[in-house]
Amino acid sequence: MKLIVGNWKMNPPNLAQAKRLFSLVAKGAKNLKGVRVVICPPFLYLPYFSSKNHLFLGAQNCFWEKTGAFTGEISPLMLKSLKVKYVILGHSERRRIFSETDVMVAKKIKTALDLKLNPILCIGEDLKERKTKKTRIVLKKQLKGSLSGLKKEKLSQVILAYEPVWAIGSGYPCDAKEAKDTLIFLRKFFKNKILYGGSVNSQNARFYLEAGFDGLLIGGASLKAQEFIKIIKIASLKQ
Repeated sequence: MKLIVGNWKMNPPNLAQAKRLFSLVAKGAKNLKGVRVVICPPFLYLPYFSSKNHLFLGAQNCFWEKTGAFTGEISPLMLKSLKVKYVILGHSERRRIFSETDVMVAKKIKTALDLKLNPILCIGEDLKERKTKKTRIVLKKQLKGSLSGLKKEKLSQVILAYEPVWAIGSGYPCDAKEAKDTLIFLRKFFKNKILYGGSVNSQNARFYLEAGFDGLLIGGASLKAQEFIKIIKIASLKQ
C-alpha cells in the first residue's frame, strides 16, 4: 500500500481555509484503494479534524518528553489524545532553522514509538553536499544517528522519507534516476517504507513511485486540493 503524506507546514493562514482543504481532500480520496493518505496540519488545527477509514492525521513534529516545563513544545501524549497516528521528525527545516541534531531526532523517535505513534524520519543532503558528492555520507550519518539506540523490533515501525534539501520548495525536483540510485543505496541499510519528498507534483509523482518509492511526502502541492487529489489517485493506480 502506497503512503501519501501531506505536510501543510505553517499553512493555511486560518481555520476556515484549513477545514475547506481537509474536506475537499477527504472527499476526493474517498473509496480509493491501495493508498493511505496522511494529513499533517499545524498543531492548532488538529482538534478540528479526525482520522477516517481512508484519511489519517499526522503531526509535523513533537518533543521527546511526555510532560514538563518545556515552553512552546508539544508532547506526543497530546498528539495521542487527538488520535494522531503519524508524526514527521527530523525535517530539514527543523534541522536547518531550529538546529535540531540527529541526537535530538533520535530521542523524539524513541518517545514517539513508545507511545505507538508512527514516526516519519526525514533525511536529505543540501546543495553543497550534493555538489561535493557527499550525499551518501550525509544520508548514512543522518540515518545512523537518528535511529541510534533503537531496538530492532522498534526499527521496523519507522518510516523513512528521503528529501533532498535542495529540491524542497525549489521547483527543481530530483531527477527520477538520481532518486532511484539513492533509494537503492538506502535499501542497503533500511528495509521499511521509504518515501520521496521534494517539489513533488502531479506531473512527476508517478516517476518516483515507478522508481520504487513506497510513497510520497508532499509540501506545497498538498495545499492545492485538486493537485493533491491527482497525486493520491496516481498512487492508487501504482500498485
